[in-house]
Amino acid sequence: MFSIFDERRYLIPFRATLLPQVFTDVLVIGAGVAGMRAALAAGEHPGAEVIVTAKGDVQQSNTAWAQGGIAAVMAKDDSFESHVDDTLKAGAGLCDEPVVRQVISGGPPLINQLMEWGMRIDRVNPADPRSPIAFGREGGHSHSRILHADGDATGRELAITLERRLRAQPNIRLFTNCFSLDLITTEGSAPRCVGAITHHPKYGLQVIWAHAVILASGGAAQVYRESTNPPVATGDGLAMAYRAGARVADMAFMQFHPTTLYIAGASRSLITEAVRGEGAQLIDRNGYRFMGDYHPDRELAPRDVVSKAILDQMTKTAFSHVYLDARAIGTERFRARFPGIFELLKKFDIDPGKTPIPIHPSAHYMVGGVWTDESARTSIAGLYACGEAACTGLHGANRLASNSLLEGLVYGEIAGRTSRECLEPANGGGHGRASLPAKVISDIRPSDRSELDLADVRSSLRSVMWRHVGIERDGARLGEVMEMFEFWARYTLDKIFDDRGGWEVQNLLLVGALITREALWRRESRGTHFRIDFPQPRDEFRVHSIWQRGQKEPVPSAVREGQAAATA
Repeated sequence: MFSIFDERRYLIPFRATLLPQVFTDVLVIGAGVAGMRAALAAGEHPGAEVIVTAKGDVQQSNTAWAQGGIAAVMAKDDSFESHVDDTLKAGAGLCDEPVVRQVISGGPPLINQLMEWGMRIDRVNPADPRSPIAFGREGGHSHSRILHADGDATGRELAITLERRLRAQPNIRLFTNCFSLDLITTEGSAPRCVGAITHHPKYGLQVIWAHAVILASGGAAQVYRESTNPPVATGDGLAMAYRAGARVADMAFMQFHPTTLYIAGASRSLITEAVRGEGAQLIDRNGYRFMGDYHPDRELAPRDVVSKAILDQMTKTAFSHVYLDARAIGTERFRARFPGIFELLKKFDIDPGKTPIPIHPSAHYMVGGVWTDESARTSIAGLYACGEAACTGLHGANRLASNSLLEGLVYGEIAGRTSRECLEPANGGGHGRASLPAKVISDIRPSDRSELDLADVRSSLRSVMWRHVGIERDGARLGEVMEMFEFWARYTLDKIFDDRGGWEVQNLLLVGALITREALWRRESRGTHFRIDFPQPRDEFRVHSIWQRGQKEPVPSAVREGQAAATA
């Protein structure tokens, strides 16, 4: 049933050596927190040259759009064990404990480094930069350990800080508006990643050759009609890694953020979880505070619990949304604590100190991704992955709030540091430099089938993902969705496009099919994956599901237990 998605290795026909050539030591695909931190770490190798490609500009990434903060154990009354325990509980039995411990212990020194680089963090006394950090509280956390910047603009400040540091390094180049189509791999029984094919509006198609490639391309929530992500989050990195033969894992787990602004005709704008951390409550159309019916932690329950509860309450009340009641916070306190959200609500004549905010869950974060080991290596030599594009085992079946920027920071540094092994002589313990350029040819014949309207395919696939592969899923409907994807793929994946719109639709089709296939295979409910026909978790599915191009079934991988191993 899935064979059509495995036929195409590359999106376009080409002869690699005939395209314009760019050479570097390390290529980083993606310019969010993971990509920029990876580039900085890779660039520390003596004499190394690094190129970072961004699909748009730096401010169009999920990192820059992140309102929530960074979870880190930096308060005196907090502990690593507490953060570890909270992460494991949220992950519903699929977190790899060595990875959890590695990320949580690795966060504080890197955050201190960010502050040394000039990143501003909210303080108890805003007028005094030496006053204690103002820690916030979010769902699933047993302590107030969330660091913010400008209340609800942590991601923007983080992106600005890293970009400033990046541009100050003479050996690192940032290519904005550079779309990566495919990873280039050598042929043979043990392929190696040696670069990527890219497209730039000004320079056209190019091959960027590299001894090491770090995939930090972000998420894929644009595969759903209701999404908090920027338009660039179309799963390109996941799709190109799968086409290249890299293993992907846990693709059924897409996290839905419980609270996005629900205004008819308007885009879905995130209302950060920190608003609930400040005391806002969830109420239905009748004014009933319902979260106590679903979890003892009420509004601060893990995100999968809150999203499912909102959906259930919408069904019970036969209404399109619920409300976030922040009236107890008050207008002036809300304006001071969440200035960005306050200005957003003002555009819709909503005063959160007087009027409950209409909200609805939306697709938010890809928990699964390209499978890596504890040092960010993928199953393909020379290819590393970090951030939302990767599946490290940190998040399990459901990401704990504000652990994403933390993971991007820590695993970005790990990926960049590990990738330097490709710059060391093989006989010196490294992986050795790849032979560049490689003779790679993609021979794709023009299709003689009819062409579907791309805008219709894109809209339809996003709608069907939202309806049937969303917060609640059912085996029969998932099977129907796979049939729809097979039809769209038959008339879309066989085509050759020469623009980003076409490439994005092809990637969305592949990623949507990967999510649906695993959701159909995973006959249980766990974390963000809820099957109406299998409403309970099952022990036989307490495994990571590893998928690879050309294989009809996943290879189960046991959850890693115990303490953290040493990183590369």
